Amino acid sequence: MYDAAVLWQWLEFAARWTHVITAIAWIGSSFYFIALDLGLHRDRNLASGADGEEWQVHGGGFYHVQKYLVAPSQMPDDLVWFKWESYSTWLSGFALLVLVYYLGGELYLIDRTVLDIPVWQGALISLASLGFGWVAYDQICKSKFGDDNTRLMLFLYVILVGMAYFYTSVFSGRAALLHLGAFTATIMSANVFFIIMPNQRIVVADLKAGRTPDAKYGKIAKQRSTHNNYLTLPVIFLMLSNHYPLAFATEYNWLIASLVFLMGVTIRHYFNSMHARQGSPHWTWGATVVIFLVIAWLSSPRAYNYETEATLSLDGERFAAADGFAEAHRIVQGRCSMCHAKEPYWGNIMIPPKGVVLESEAEVANAARQIYTQAGISHAMPPGNLTDITDEERAQLVAWVRAAR
Repeated sequence: MYDAAVLWQWLEFAARWTHVITAIAWIGSSFYFIALDLGLHRDRNLASGADGEEWQVHGGGFYHVQKYLVAPSQMPDDLVWFKWESYSTWLSGFALLVLVYYLGGELYLIDRTVLDIPVWQGALISLASLGFGWVAYDQICKSKFGDDNTRLMLFLYVILVGMAYFYTSVFSGRAALLHLGAFTATIMSANVFFIIMPNQRIVVADLKAGRTPDAKYGKIAKQRSTHNNYLTLPVIFLMLSNHYPLAFATEYNWLIASLVFLMGVTIRHYFNSMHARQGSPHWTWGATVVIFLVIAWLSSPRAYNYETEATLSLDGERFAAADGFAEAHRIVQGRCSMCHAKEPYWGNIMIPPKGVVLESEAEVANAARQIYTQAGISHAMPPGNLTDITDEERAQLVAWVRAAR
């Protein structure tokens, strides 16, 4: 019979793998169509009535692509819709959010030194914030204020900065940056589900009924698609940030997240300008490097704060009371805490890996499940077995965790 902890780890892995696969599909198709739209030759009088065309070569073959400004004269029989990439990315991401941050909330979602609330309250705040993000963004886009796309994007940035500060005032640093990414990704996926796809369905229905589709539906859909294009790279950064305490474990994490959105704009502006044949704005790379260096400076170890309350979580209490805990704590102190400390003293490690501190008894007990999977039933930790942990010691860690069941 498989160990429940092993199955849980594989369930998380499956959700993460699915999320990465679907995100690649969504981002790939999104970037491709933005590049295609910007690169179309619109100065040609096409017999088909299309707005523009482009010739491309890939995989040994040539492709002739045409875009109609509103729609072709009649509905094609084999129209391909691009929507499931977005839906599956959001659904798999939300599943991962539930598995890691809601069900593992005591370890990953809540930091009692930031805000001492129950996990269930944190989960409700999380859900409410995701819903709020879409409603607020959508209403602004539909208002007169949203008629000016530059003004709209600037105001959206202000909202994102505000949400970055809000999340870091409620959740752990790790959860805060992840939630900012989820907040943004929810807006992006909702754009597809609530705006882009319904507008495309209206155009298709008009074609089938023999009516000339209104160009406004395509214009609205393109606006939302452009927003998604500029938000993609920051979302990727925020989703990866939970692996790097340099990003989330600092008092300036909200500012770092805010600056990342600016890097997303500078990078995409360069490629969008290239695809549109509007020159090569190399200044964007200089701006990106400057922003990145500012982020690196803000993440300096001088800003880290690992002075967390060494209190036992409800789950940790059970492991602290289990047989073999004293010996397990001794093993962790000798084999793990030289890196997983508030001030690591192994090599050139400046901060505890993944922000995990294993010094006090409470910290070790609270991280029992991680210790079990990383150093007990697998040899993932210590890396390369640098501290020479023995098979007997690994077995003792396994016995301790299993004794708590």
